[in-house]
Amino acid sequence: MRKIFLYPLSILYGIVVYIRNFLYDYKMLKSTDFDIPVISIGNITVGGTGKTPHTEYLIELLKKHAEVVTLSRGYKRKTKGFLLVETGSGVHEVGDEPLQIKRKFPDVTVAVDENRVHGIDQLLKRDVQPDVILLDDAFQHRSVNPGINILLIDYNRPIDSDSLLPMGRLRERKYQQRRANVIIYTKCPDEITPIRRRIILKEVNIRPYQSLYFTTMEYGEPVAVFPDDAHPMPSLHEKQVSSILLSGIASPDQFKNYLSSKTNLVDEIIYGDHHRYSEKDMKQIEQKYEQYKDQVPYILTTEKDAMRLFGETGLSPVLKARLYYIPVRIKFLESEGKSFDSKIVSYVKDNRSNRKLHTGKNKRSS
Repeated sequence: MRKIFLYPLSILYGIVVYIRNFLYDYKMLKSTDFDIPVISIGNITVGGTGKTPHTEYLIELLKKHAEVVTLSRGYKRKTKGFLLVETGSGVHEVGDEPLQIKRKFPDVTVAVDENRVHGIDQLLKRDVQPDVILLDDAFQHRSVNPGINILLIDYNRPIDSDSLLPMGRLRERKYQQRRANVIIYTKCPDEITPIRRRIILKEVNIRPYQSLYFTTMEYGEPVAVFPDDAHPMPSLHEKQVSSILLSGIASPDQFKNYLSSKTNLVDEIIYGDHHRYSEKDMKQIEQKYEQYKDQVPYILTTEKDAMRLFGETGLSPVLKARLYYIPVRIKFLESEGKSFDSKIVSYVKDNRSNRKLHTGKNKRSS
């Protein structure tokens, strides 16, 4: 019954998206080219595909070679316009993902602006000129024409069998993956058989100008959300630690599976993506902890959730002492990382060199 109701809405949504892309494809809506390397990281579905860990991978890779800047819209922030993110910024000012990146890379410029063209213009006016700009969650934001367009697809949620919003999770039809230069299947198992690779290659229908890669997630050792109040936590090994999962991300299943394999997972508290923690939530977490206090569990959350929890004052000292997050990073399968790294670094170096041959002014064209 629900699908019958949502199907017409998906058709209407698809028509609107088609018209918008048609207008961009035929230059009736303008895409701006900047005289600076621009790399976009995005997805074709709603929900978590690992954009932030992949953006962090690019920062780690490029900061050795160039002045890197990241620009995001700052999803769910309460402010508007262009803002530079500081390590002391609040989630309500800049959003959780930009804040996470800034705290992890304090020497890297991180900015937010819902208007990407305006945001890049503002960055190019600063005294310290960027060598490359990373656009986070920008596959659908066609007002900027990136030099490299990276599309992320969740390995566990194939887009072939999905539907457009609101009936499914697709922001656009699969056909629009043609705009990507690089397609990455994320959250893969540690190994993919050659047969499975060939099936995916056929499903994706890679074009000559596109490259396909596969990445998996690697979890690090727990980190205290409140370091000054933290009770020391042993390394996760052989389920010696009891834990309660706390999550407000789009797709927590993989995180849950990891905790189940490493800890005695006694319970879970799951909210929606980018959840803003309230005083009511703090009480719910307290109550959940009280149910299992005999096992003295640790409350384990994601790094993104930690950004939203850090500023909360409603947690008791006991919970602050036992609240930890699990950092995550991506790893390319087999030896694909070298090929990807070379493609990205070469693009930035070549285009940065070409830029220096111009008059020295930052140019853009529409």
